[in-house]
Amino acid sequence: MEEYAWVMDYLPDGRSNDRMREPIAQLLGEKNFTLFEASIKQGAVVKFEDRLYVGKDQREQVEKIKRIEFDELTAAAKNELNAVIRRIVMHREAEYVDFFNKSGSISIRLHQLNLLPGIGKKHLEEILEKRDVKPFADFADMKERVTLLPDPINLIVMRVAEELRGDSKHYLFVRPPMQKQPF
Repeated sequence: MEEYAWVMDYLPDGRSNDRMREPIAQLLGEKNFTLFEASIKQGAVVKFEDRLYVGKDQREQVEKIKRIEFDELTAAAKNELNAVIRRIVMHREAEYVDFFNKSGSISIRLHQLNLLPGIGKKHLEEILEKRDVKPFADFADMKERVTLLPDPINLIVMRVAEELRGDSKHYLFVRPPMQKQPF
């Protein structure tokens, strides 16, 4: 269950094709990267990249909330998705650095780090060697010690975006998509 979510798009007049025009926001959950659409309370002020409480207790800005799929996002929300994912990753930096420090094998031939775009055999070996000497303290430490590693934050952002589209066999960071029920 998500407690907080970040605003990717805000429609103060709702969707043009909705019968009941109410302010809505498309949100990305902070813990499991769950996609939501929420109706916003009258008088509440919401803007892009706001962090809103969406938990079970009294919500200050959010009236109702429902889970949505990637293809239900507005064009603006899709455009802002990577920026919001980056903000969440930076907000929870310690947890994602911990992922690099503690990740393990999925199978004999596949390591969790190999699922990040751009991490091949050489990057994997270097990351594992460096973390065995001393765990990474933060992303800056990781970039300094693993010289050829692309931006580690961007690696996570790209992986989360891929998982949100539902294209993945393995899910590291995102709650897997809802299963479609056959008729």
